[in-house]
Amino acid sequence: MNDAELLRYSRHILLPQVDVAGQQRLQEKTVLIIGVGGLGSPVALYLAAAGVGRLLLSDPDTVELSNLQRQIIHDTTQLGQEKTHSAAQRLQALNPDCELVLYNHALEGEALYQAAAQADVIVDCSDNFATRYQVNHASILSQTPLVSAAAIRFEGQISVFIPQEKNSPCYHCLYPQQDNMDDSVYETCSNNGVFAPLVGVLGSMQALETLKLLLNLGEVLSGCLLIFDALSMQWRALTLKPDPACTVCQTDG
Repeated sequence: MNDAELLRYSRHILLPQVDVAGQQRLQEKTVLIIGVGGLGSPVALYLAAAGVGRLLLSDPDTVELSNLQRQIIHDTTQLGQEKTHSAAQRLQALNPDCELVLYNHALEGEALYQAAAQADVIVDCSDNFATRYQVNHASILSQTPLVSAAAIRFEGQISVFIPQEKNSPCYHCLYPQQDNMDDSVYETCSNNGVFAPLVGVLGSMQALETLKLLLNLGEVLSGCLLIFDALSMQWRALTLKPDPACTVCQTDG
């Protein structure tokens, strides 16, 4: 590491659990972020600031005025821009050493799998179940750990799914997909609202869990669903187990 890098990351390097070796390890890692909106904003900002070497950003949307209440990576001057490009401008200004790969469309099928296979961790910051199911499937196929969160109104949740772990459930175990349910069944922020700082809390925790995975630090939220109620400031932890009937992560063997 050069002198500028030693200074930039000095507060990490002071931590014995990270040190120079851990910081260098972060510089060698790749993270796929699905969505650079409310959750993806703090995720991308903190991972770039922390020194993750390569971020793959996927989002098909453009910046709208209604986004700016909570999507803090974008600003008023970027209205109408593709969110990935808007985010890239902020991230490059924050840490020009972070390599950015932009997908200005929804990753699906083989393209999603290929992106997932490049990553050391996938962070799902999407806002709909259809995308979450696809991302979960890509996580299983590529054997890439998945950090997933969701937020609506004043409530949020976060969990980590690690395909390599024998007893780790997947997202589909938690929320089995039902073919007879259409999009109108699912609640969305655009229909129900979301309290602005809530996505900051959950997104920051996604970044925290991602860095712990990359550095192999502490205990991550594998096999645990953490639920947050912003009005009461209460956290609840639920134990998750694999669904033996799951059609995504369970096999006949």
